[in-house]
Amino acid sequence: MPRRRAMAKAITLLESTRADHRAQADAMLTELLPHTGKALRLGISGVPGVGKSTFIEALGLYLIAQGLKVAVLAIDPSSTVSGGSILGDKTRMQQLCVEENAYIRPSPSSGTLGGVAEKTREAMLVCEAAGYDAVIVETVGVGQSETAVHGMTDMFCVLQLPNAGDDLQAIKKGVMELADLVVVNKADIDPRAAIRTRTQITSSLRLMAMQGNPAYAMNDPQRWHPRVVTISALKGEGVQDFWAAVSEFRRLQTANGALAARREQQALAWMWERIDAGLRTAFRQHPKVQELLPQMQQDVVAGRIAASTAARNLLSAQAGQALAAIN
Repeated sequence: MPRRRAMAKAITLLESTRADHRAQADAMLTELLPHTGKALRLGISGVPGVGKSTFIEALGLYLIAQGLKVAVLAIDPSSTVSGGSILGDKTRMQQLCVEENAYIRPSPSSGTLGGVAEKTREAMLVCEAAGYDAVIVETVGVGQSETAVHGMTDMFCVLQLPNAGDDLQAIKKGVMELADLVVVNKADIDPRAAIRTRTQITSSLRLMAMQGNPAYAMNDPQRWHPRVVTISALKGEGVQDFWAAVSEFRRLQTANGALAARREQQALAWMWERIDAGLRTAFRQHPKVQELLPQMQQDVVAGRIAASTAARNLLSAQAGQALAAIN
């Protein structure tokens, strides 16, 4: 229990926007970094109602029974009006949340695009340093745009429903072309529809492989090829087959070096993401920008100036003072 409390406080510190807290959080991450990297990072995405929480609970209970420790980072959609979130994912995993070897942390998306929270990467490192064997990230669940979790996990799994659409719907890209494993959930409701959906998605994955992407090349036995499995999370059926596929993925990608390369690319992408966020914050706080912004906003709203022109004026105001300071 003390470790859980410490983890909760650490993640809360990471999510804080105060400057002094950010400095403490950066120092903490530097200390934790040597103790991270050993867990399997698993991203779970899918449309609302596909059964992500039920699936994660069934998977978590299965892994705990195998002697593993499981951490779940559940991202909850935030209100665009109040900014608040219900954070109800923990209450939906009633069996898993009482397990000693499980840790569930719901976090608000706070308007961050891509289905994850802004500090999800940092929270994953805390869970790894605490000794958890698997870190599962459950995305918000808004459809075809949840690609951010692919950029922070080792394996990206997309949950689908039987009879969720026609052949064309199954071929749609978005998250599908990034998926390492597609899971057709709720197969117990209509087994024949589940088999049909599995066949359609398998065909669509093969079509993507024919586009020349080396990652999808089907003629290399040393590489992982995206595949489809059917499960019933509610009944716990198919979870063992799912984990067998995950284990094979980890073995292959570790042996051929793809997993290490993926993490290296993700670390660099994370750095540039934070640079972009920092530059955006610095721009808004720039004195010249704050001085010019009210007038620019009024002109844009009144139609006296195009939004693109106003943006260039604001950028020029910031750049002008920066050049003056250099000279």
